[in-house]
Amino acid sequence: MLLPQLNDPKQLKSLSIEQLNSLAEEIRRFLIEKLSATGGHLASNLGVVELTLALHYCYNSPQDKFIFDVGHQAYVHKILTGRKDRFDSLRKQDGLCGFVKRSESEHDVWEAGHSSTSLSAAMGMAMARDFKGEDNKVVAVIGDGALTGGMAFEALNHIGHERRKLMVILNDNEMSIAPNVGAMHNYLSRIRSDRHYLRAKDEVEGLLKKIPAIGGRLAKTAERMKDRLKYMMVPGVLFEELGFTYLGPVDGHDLETMIDTFHQADNVAGPVLVHVLTTKGKGYKPAEADSYKWHGITPYKIESGQVLKAVGNPMYTEVFGQTLIELGRQDERLIAVTPAMPGGSGLFPFAEEFPGRMIDVGIAEQHAATLCAALAMEGMKPVFAVYSTFMQRAYDQIVHDICRHNANVMFAIDRAGFVGADGETHQGVYDIAFMRHIPNIVLMMPRDENELRHMMKTALEYNDGPIAYRYPRVNGTGAALDPELRSLPIGSWERLRPGDDIAVIACGPMVQVAEEAADQLKREGIQAGIVNARFLKPLDGSMLQSLARAGTKLLVLEEASQAGSLGSAVLEYYAGHGLHSVSVELMGVPDIFVEHGSIKEQRQLTGLTVESVCGRIKSMRAARSYPYGKTTTSS
Repeated sequence: MLLPQLNDPKQLKSLSIEQLNSLAEEIRRFLIEKLSATGGHLASNLGVVELTLALHYCYNSPQDKFIFDVGHQAYVHKILTGRKDRFDSLRKQDGLCGFVKRSESEHDVWEAGHSSTSLSAAMGMAMARDFKGEDNKVVAVIGDGALTGGMAFEALNHIGHERRKLMVILNDNEMSIAPNVGAMHNYLSRIRSDRHYLRAKDEVEGLLKKIPAIGGRLAKTAERMKDRLKYMMVPGVLFEELGFTYLGPVDGHDLETMIDTFHQADNVAGPVLVHVLTTKGKGYKPAEADSYKWHGITPYKIESGQVLKAVGNPMYTEVFGQTLIELGRQDERLIAVTPAMPGGSGLFPFAEEFPGRMIDVGIAEQHAATLCAALAMEGMKPVFAVYSTFMQRAYDQIVHDICRHNANVMFAIDRAGFVGADGETHQGVYDIAFMRHIPNIVLMMPRDENELRHMMKTALEYNDGPIAYRYPRVNGTGAALDPELRSLPIGSWERLRPGDDIAVIACGPMVQVAEEAADQLKREGIQAGIVNARFLKPLDGSMLQSLARAGTKLLVLEEASQAGSLGSAVLEYYAGHGLHSVSVELMGVPDIFVEHGSIKEQRQLTGLTVESVCGRIKSMRAARSYPYGKTTTSS
């Protein structure tokens, strides 16, 4: 056994190819065993075992910089850089991060939870190296799915123009989180199908060498001949025209070939793109058979591949998907648009029933947003189904192309609030703050899955501009689903419980937290009112006025950034209407990036718990009145 003795990547350099292949099998067994208990990104990591071994064998991390796009395929890198003993804590609070994490190791030089950033980062590091007069290697590893992102093409263009020395490894497994789409995917497919690429390239070069150099005119003719032959025979010509030397495609599970190819790349003065073919889920049959399911997996039984899922109510995502089918049957103008997340967004059932009305644009959030704007302007009813964290990438398009045009786009914002094990790069706590200040948009959040259905109906029947409903990554409350969908009055809140002198204004899953806190306080003789602030924009001005007239102290409770979200909106409302005597306190996510763990742990960390709400209400009742605007964050 080699893996137990491995604590430093430098140890790989003394191993033979045979030993490296044995180590690869040990690493696969290690990953399959450990992730069966913790869950995590299994298929993507099984596919890059040999690739990561070859990188660490050929180069010297951390002096040489390895930049993993997204970073969820860096488990093997973590194993090789001294973190294998921490894998029992993977994606748990205070444990090993499921992505590359700079604070974990000096070998982690770049961290990202969103795709298509690695090439820009690699270019920055290569330029910094050259400015400092150093000579280390810079290597970016990017998947074929991430290569559909516009940012990747911006970086390819710049790298090719500057012609600085760096290596891009295109990890081509024909599968990102969802099946790849688009012209780039089709282009790579043509390259994959031509296994004679290297021989063709050698033949072209050999033919040109035989042409005698007998003058400038013939030399120019030879160069034109080379270009023509290259276009006919070399499938990687796109990358070469962008300024890269293209090597591949290479078998990503053949260690010896990859090592030789990396050595070839080192001899090139400028940028090199090495096209590596890998199999996602390699070495574990269930993951190879269904790499989508096994991309991010919960704990499972190794022998059968049976996934161990907790029994509970349907998730909000499932309710969204089923309700979208109902609405699609009612209105044939309804079209679902997703940036490479059809499964995660619950759209597969919709796609089965309406295959022509589900559009997956690939990892291209900006394009998806503007596409939706244009669809809406032409009379369609587009639903932009996107995770909160990924919607951040389309902010300019939301402002410029959707809201400025007052385009009737429906936003289905999944993973709103805490997301658990994916951690700080994926938390959906910022979208209220960055959307509610944009003119023309309506923002909603349901307190349960039944209200989500009615919000979806509301959005479909709304024709006055963009409208969004956001919902969390949790199971529903178990609320009974009304058989008939109805529209909600825009800007209306619900007073769920009366209170003596204090009320909690809550939205989304925090409504349930508020209700549990109210139940606990009631047993102590304290009557706390609860308001379901289901519209985040516009606010329910009449309810806020009524609460102010009654002299009610208010606690605004939300699983969102305290800065700029619902609490800020309430304070702005009272300030704008000259109501300076209203007592308001805020409980939201403080000014920190909340790391990975369970959603329960993340709420405890930020003070968004039943116990914290009870404590805050007691202290507010005991305190004398003060002007509105006291903002306090539990942490």
